[in-house]
Amino acid sequence: MTDPTTTSRARIRGFRTGDGPGVVEVWRRAAPADPLTPDRFRTLVLLDANFDPDGLRVAVEGDRVVGAAYAVRRLTPMAGTDLEPEQGWIPFFLVDPAARGHGLGRRLLSDALDWLHAHGRTRVDFSSYTPNYILPGLDAEAYPEAAGLLESLGFRTLYEAAAMDRGLTGHRIPDDVVRRMDELTARGHRFTTPSDDDLVELIALAGTHFTPDWARAIRECLVAGTPLDRIVVARDPSGRLVGWAMHGAYESVDERFGPFGVLEEMRGTGLGKVLLHLVLERMRARGAHSAWFLWTGERSPAGHLYRKAGFSTTRVFRVMRREAAR
Repeated sequence: MTDPTTTSRARIRGFRTGDGPGVVEVWRRAAPADPLTPDRFRTLVLLDANFDPDGLRVAVEGDRVVGAAYAVRRLTPMAGTDLEPEQGWIPFFLVDPAARGHGLGRRLLSDALDWLHAHGRTRVDFSSYTPNYILPGLDAEAYPEAAGLLESLGFRTLYEAAAMDRGLTGHRIPDDVVRRMDELTARGHRFTTPSDDDLVELIALAGTHFTPDWARAIRECLVAGTPLDRIVVARDPSGRLVGWAMHGAYESVDERFGPFGVLEEMRGTGLGKVLLHLVLERMRARGAHSAWFLWTGERSPAGHLYRKAGFSTTRVFRVMRREAAR
């Protein structure tokens, strides 16, 4: 048993060579709903272009890692030249269950916040960091103690992100979607796999009308070898690219759907519904038994579209922010 009256004697310092396996092991014990493999830790944290070893605050007792809190700020811009000089992120923090009850979680988070503030960051988000977020926010149902700790340190919920799943066994494109696709095609719309040349327009569409992170995800997955047939693009009768849907963009996970976008002026036409089901059909043809994604607004138009397509919410994440006193 732990004695809550005893302050943790763990020492907190920056990440050092040899800490990685210990951090991953603490992650396994501390976050059982979200286990992390060493290769994902390497890809999403250690090889991130914004990774600063001193920002990964590690708690050690003797030579054993007992906790960690990851603080990150932009060293390379997401797009253009903007380094977001006031913005910082804490994508995760962890405390070994055996080391809890002594205030170590609060010490780690406070230390990570101090590190960010020392680098001029007055606004800190948990945990919607791009490009390499592991989860979009805090699942307060899975980790209620973490939610209470973040709130006690001044973090407030900005909005909630819903993760959704649907089974694909027996999936077929609904008759009403087939009819709508036929109507749109008769009017001159086209739904196709993009060619190499189409990718220039697709990446521009994603980055300009949606988010630079989607443009990055599309570019990087294709450079890494994701086949073009994971993508369906839509063009209007004039030939303009107006939307797309895809799967397999993130970490080469075939069953992960997205990113998916339709120009605002084309929403409500049924075009998004057609794109969604065409990609689900391709996923099923490749043997996928489910489709899932991590992030949408549960009550947003996209959330309603997904529910009508058979998706259901599996988890809800809080995207939280702390503003430093000015």
